Amino acid sequence: MQKITPFLWFGKDAEKAAEFYVSLFENSKIGDISHYPEATVEVSGQKKGSVMTVEFELSGQKLIGLNGGPIFKFTPAISFFVSCKTVEEIDRIWTKLSEGGKVLMEFGKYPFAEKYGWLQDKFDLSWQLMLSDKPQKITPTLMFVGKVAGKAKEAIKFYTSLFSGFASGEKDSKIINMIHYEKGEGDKEENIKHAEFTLSGQEFMAMDSSLPHPFTFTEAISLMVNCESQEEIDYFWEKLSAVPEAEQCGWLKDKYGVSWQIVPTVLSKLLSDKDQKKVERVTAAFLKMKKFDIAKLKEAYAGK
Repeated sequence: MQKITPFLWFGKDAEKAAEFYVSLFENSKIGDISHYPEATVEVSGQKKGSVMTVEFELSGQKLIGLNGGPIFKFTPAISFFVSCKTVEEIDRIWTKLSEGGKVLMEFGKYPFAEKYGWLQDKFDLSWQLMLSDKPQKITPTLMFVGKVAGKAKEAIKFYTSLFSGFASGEKDSKIINMIHYEKGEGDKEENIKHAEFTLSGQEFMAMDSSLPHPFTFTEAISLMVNCESQEEIDYFWEKLSAVPEAEQCGWLKDKYGVSWQIVPTVLSKLLSDKDQKKVERVTAAFLKMKKFDIAKLKEAYAGK
């Protein structure tokens, strides 16, 4: 199982967006689709039976889209870097993603790439496309701006240490490279121009930008950590949560403003049961929680 799953908060277009993205990338597919149960209607404002989440996979990268209403908005603080191996591929994907979207960096030749561009698509999700031979097709990328500009190096060291430290044997969490700005490149020399790192074998990228930006990290994109035990949930929750008021239903916000979800792997099994009464009980239970309690979820499932 993919350890960390990007979780995308759409207003109402999760299914439409997932179908669009799947059409762009090879070896991609729609997975499970969940619907809003009765227990969530009041708190979510969504209709019972309407699409809640859509799981989908893009060239090996698993993601989940949520229809959560117009509460949170995507920003370029988290984007998805796409490694394209041919000119035909990058041209095709850029053309499709840019339709109805907004260009953030013009598509063309740069000192660091033969072809590169950065855009927000028609759903406002941000993508960076580059001709590259990177093995991981799609890589979540964090840009530290505003109050956390200059914190990329510190955050990367924190995240890699965190995912290396759990006793169950999390592996392959390491810094691959860090490139600092050089004098005259438009940012502070101690800041990160580009960095690559892995968390439990998944590759991520990060950068700093001290330029004025009208955005930062938001809950619209969170990183969902799949946990096998209560011990693991407790570990990540204690290490990551830094904003008490952001704690709700497994969600938290770290000291850099990045949102995470610390979720037991058993939850999806409990919520996919054909017995809707069990699903309603489990849903009602987790809606009252901040940090997930596996034992209490199982008790709700059993009707205890």
